Amino acid sequence: MPYVDLHSAADYASIYYTTNATHCNVSGFDPAKPTIVILHPVFLDSTWLDLQLGDSRFNKNYNLIAFDMRSCGKSYCRPSGRHDSWVEAADLAFCFQKLQLPPSHLLCLEGTSIYCALRFAILFSEFCLSLTLVNVPAPVELKWIYKNIDELIHAACFADDLERFEQAAFECIEFLFGPDSDPDLMDELLSFWETTHPPSKRHRTAESTSVYLNRTPLTPEACALITQPVLIIQGEKNELCQMKYAERLVTQLTGVPDGAILYDIKGGTSMVSVVLGHASILNNVFHKFLTRLPHHRSDLVPPSISIRDRMQTALVKLSQIMDNPEVAYLDPLCSLSFCSLAPEVIKGQSELLNHYMKNLDLALTPIHPEIRPRRKFSQREREGWSYQDKGRTSVNSTHSTVLPERVKQESERGGKTSSQPQHSHAADISFFRSAFSAAAAEKRNGITKGPPSKISLNAPSSPMQRMLAS
Repeated sequence: MPYVDLHSAADYASIYYTTNATHCNVSGFDPAKPTIVILHPVFLDSTWLDLQLGDSRFNKNYNLIAFDMRSCGKSYCRPSGRHDSWVEAADLAFCFQKLQLPPSHLLCLEGTSIYCALRFAILFSEFCLSLTLVNVPAPVELKWIYKNIDELIHAACFADDLERFEQAAFECIEFLFGPDSDPDLMDELLSFWETTHPPSKRHRTAESTSVYLNRTPLTPEACALITQPVLIIQGEKNELCQMKYAERLVTQLTGVPDGAILYDIKGGTSMVSVVLGHASILNNVFHKFLTRLPHHRSDLVPPSISIRDRMQTALVKLSQIMDNPEVAYLDPLCSLSFCSLAPEVIKGQSELLNHYMKNLDLALTPIHPEIRPRRKFSQREREGWSYQDKGRTSVNSTHSTVLPERVKQESERGGKTSSQPQHSHAADISFFRSAFSAAAAEKRNGITKGPPSKISLNAPSSPMQRMLAS
């Protein structure tokens, strides 16, 4: 089976992978070809990498392998509040060593995969030939994005019927992909969310979301430790991952020979890897970047040192980066030992997971994971729906809105909501805010992330922000 099992006293995870080799196993790799590791976009999984895995230039000339992160797709793990991007980098390192993967080129698509790969390149540089980062987000999530994703994810996770779930999921996907996305793509995304992110699996969605929203920035000193060639591809009109953050990362990658390369996709927005036209440009730029690099064989050679010793070396390096000597004495065979979150944040994430795991057996399951939905979202019954703002749908006064009226009013005037979760009506309050409000206020390297409950939507006017006005 295409899984890598990671066991330790404090953790368990099973990481799913797929390859372009015969029988989908690593032993079928052609040693004469270089290897590309692909990390999927946030809130998606490796099934959404067809435009990269199916590109003939990559499929014929490279060994390809893609992983589902520990709380995504077909991978699964023991839920933990200590899950962050350093943990995912450790997962990837374990996979490299257990599968005896050769040094590889990393293609990282959106969000958490980027921060996982940057950390992986710092701690395990010998496994990384190059980095290609697609749509670099802000070091710490912007307040207005944090608030919107927070509330929309919560509404979808605690929906009690199909109609409410579909509308909440649609609003969230529209926020991530933009309001002008292709209707057929939106239908496919809704079908995917119905089968992989239903309320009955909301603890997995919550864990993935917390890793994304509660990320911490790398210091300039840590970024300077990356010495592999780096290509950054950024959507020109991406409002969620603005160009200035990619430009800032370029200036921080001072250890990259000849500097990192920044390429902007004209008209590109978010999630360019799954939008047909933009994905074609992405693949073309990535292919040209690889052809400039030295050819590297993919011989499967057992590690020269034990996995324990290599991971121990990585923990020592991480302790130096974090300026915390205690990290070096943690269990090197446990990915959670690499967590760099503050104790308050770990506690908040643990409380969040406990909240999301309550009554899972009673939560909505729209459809079996192996079956496609019977209807497309765009072809559903529209009685009680109205069209506003360039054809977008919104709930009229006879239906419950995605966000409670109280929350929307307080968001508009910047008011403060209760800091305690309202278990009597889960959708009445965003639990991410209450769980992280204390820890998120800390300053990290000069960047302040304040409590979302005190945040008003003061970002520049954009089509995405109009969704909360309906």
